[in-house]
Amino acid sequence: MSFLKKLMVTAAFSAAMFVNAAYAENVKIALVVKSLGNGFFDAANKGAEEAAKELGDVDIIYTGPTKATAEAQIEVVNSLIAQKVNAIAISANDADALVPVLKKAMERGITVISWDSGVAKEGRQLHLNPSDTGLIGETIIKLAADYLPEGGDVAILSASSTATNQNAWIDAAKKVLPEKFPKIKLVATVYGDDDSAKSTDEAKGLLKSYPNLKAIIAPTTVGVVAAAQVVTDEKLIGKVNVTGLALPSEFKKFIDNGASQAVALWNPIDLGYSAVYLAHDLAVKKEEAKPGATLSIGRVGKVTLDDSNSAAMAPPFQFDKTNIEKFSKIY
Repeated sequence: MSFLKKLMVTAAFSAAMFVNAAYAENVKIALVVKSLGNGFFDAANKGAEEAAKELGDVDIIYTGPTKATAEAQIEVVNSLIAQKVNAIAISANDADALVPVLKKAMERGITVISWDSGVAKEGRQLHLNPSDTGLIGETIIKLAADYLPEGGDVAILSASSTATNQNAWIDAAKKVLPEKFPKIKLVATVYGDDDSAKSTDEAKGLLKSYPNLKAIIAPTTVGVVAAAQVVTDEKLIGKVNVTGLALPSEFKKFIDNGASQAVALWNPIDLGYSAVYLAHDLAVKKEEAKPGATLSIGRVGKVTLDDSNSAAMAPPFQFDKTNIEKFSKIY
């Protein structure tokens, strides 16, 4: 073989090796959460890592700000763009404020999906709701109404005022009140910003402002714990029922002591797992996110996208004294 041919063969082989090596690099999927140090998102990350292990070619970057603000998440996303990740799966602190930076990510070839708390349609390829929005809204009111046969005043302690998911659930809850729960009166909605100290202060404020309050509904795992602790500390167990969305592992003691009769949630492990499967299939398999498309979420099943390229994972599940012991050992 001539020197020239040898050189050409060597160059071609080297190029092929380079391409194969580049292709063989693991897919980097960033799981961006509202804030770090939140048990719900830590559980979601367990599911993300489970999915990564199953898929075999994925590295998870679990990240988020220390405070649940859109500005802090924008900084995180800009950093991920600089790292040239393959996909971003984000639970957003603001549906609109994150759109410009996420559009920039997509322009750079990064797959972008939202999960849990959505981004406006132009800022992502699809959104995975943990459950059906209307069903969640009805569930959080029903959790209070079931233990108030004579009705009464209730208040909502939410996360941030810009949180897409909580705002949608609260709107859905308000819609079902007149027809399905006419004896329940929603007297206030306050915001604890998914911060334990602020949520505690807001819960105390509700009890002071509304002395006839019968229930505090917190559709946030941070707020519901804070409210239950306040009711416990102020010796209002049996007078004010705390309910909403809670992690069994964090909330079991408040079911046990009577500060709460029941709460609900979906499996956050499954949610993180499903988000990674969707991000992976869009980034690697080049699945198309379009209305009517049916996409796999691994062991959890399949989802079908609606007209806004959104889908719901599973119905919420109720926890009370009969089952919280079992589930508190799982998440």
